[in-house]
Amino acid sequence: MTATASNYKATFILDTRGREESIDDLIEGLKADLASAGAEVSEVENLGRQDFVRTPDVKYTAGIYVRYEFSGTAEVPAAILEKLRLNKLVSHKMIQKV
Repeated sequence: MTATASNYKATFILDTRGREESIDDLIEGLKADLASAGAEVSEVENLGRQDFVRTPDVKYTAGIYVRYEFSGTAEVPAAILEKLRLNKLVSHKMIQKV
């Protein structure tokens, strides 16, 4: 029995405080992380900097929103979340099946 691929959409909020790299370099690095977890990334969209409605940290009131569309097996979303669990660049993660 072979595993079938599904399509997913992931939205991440990037915390770029204290980062020297450009936003595009950070987004490409995150794309490589997704690929190493087994995702085949088909589209990347930088949604730009957006202010948070509520924030517990007065020094972190906005973040860079990035959306990735990818395909992979049912195990890929969990592998991505585990890979990014300790990544300080990604402050919020949401992956949904489309």
